Amino acid sequence: MKLVVTGGAGYVGSVCAARLVESGHDVVVVDDLSTGHADAVPDGCTFVEGELTEVVGPLLADGVDGVLHFAAKSLVGESMEDPHKYWQGNVVTSLRLLEAMREHRVARLVFSSTAATYGEPDSGSITENAPTRPSNTYGATKLAIDHAIASYATAYGLGGVSLRYFNVAGAHGPFGERHTTETHLIPLVLQVAFGQREHIRIFGEDWPTRDGTCVRDYIHVTDLADAHLLALENAVPGAHRVYNLGNGTGFSVREVIDACRRITGHAIPASVAQRRPGDPAELVASSAAARTDLGWQPRRTGLDEIVSDAWEFARRQHGQ
Repeated sequence: MKLVVTGGAGYVGSVCAARLVESGHDVVVVDDLSTGHADAVPDGCTFVEGELTEVVGPLLADGVDGVLHFAAKSLVGESMEDPHKYWQGNVVTSLRLLEAMREHRVARLVFSSTAATYGEPDSGSITENAPTRPSNTYGATKLAIDHAIASYATAYGLGGVSLRYFNVAGAHGPFGERHTTETHLIPLVLQVAFGQREHIRIFGEDWPTRDGTCVRDYIHVTDLADAHLLALENAVPGAHRVYNLGNGTGFSVREVIDACRRITGHAIPASVAQRRPGDPAELVASSAAARTDLGWQPRRTGLDEIVSDAWEFARRQHGQ
């Protein structure tokens, strides 16, 4: 298939583009490089640098079988400080993409959604039936796009799939995580190993979990990318489907730090800070629906494997 990957120079988008090329698809990556990296665009892709709303129409006019939409603003704190940037950059841009798809009769869309649409759910295994109560602007914009896709599916016959994932980690060969503003636990811990920060902070050690620290679900980025390929293949005209994607196994903050110590061989000092308001004790995804409907099966579920791939990628970035 001929496919357009928006945001394909970013972390998840680049890995997905690489897996699509490996699977024999004709891939066009669109990215404005505001947060992505030109050298993250996989070999074998056609790269179009530019603002999505300005370039997508002519691209789709050439004939495209599907779109995988990753391009987005994604910093939670920033979304609360500058909501206009997120409503404009996420929702308005996505609506223009949907209109271009309708105009040029592009039938399939896989959307990179997020667990942030659920807000701060009760601890436990989260299913797609959980209430959507986003607690920040970022999550609200992603939920709004989910609703828009559902409307376009019903009215115009679009086959849309929204994938809501939790904590993405690891790397796929030369494609991995590198953000100017880093907020994710594993790369932050690895920064300590590289000497870029003195210690890693643990926000609370008195949570009702097995070791007192918060438990989260980590999914390997390659498994995540494979889910996008399956979602594309299983998109149904006139239907919008939503799937949670996660490892299904939760790891505590201390377990993540200990894994990073094992893999890197560094001591990685840690300090305990107060709990952050709104942090649930445990968040783990139920991916039963994706397993049943898409035939998806995460294969890289061990924490050491996830951390090891992230570490090898980070070492390459540091010239080691």
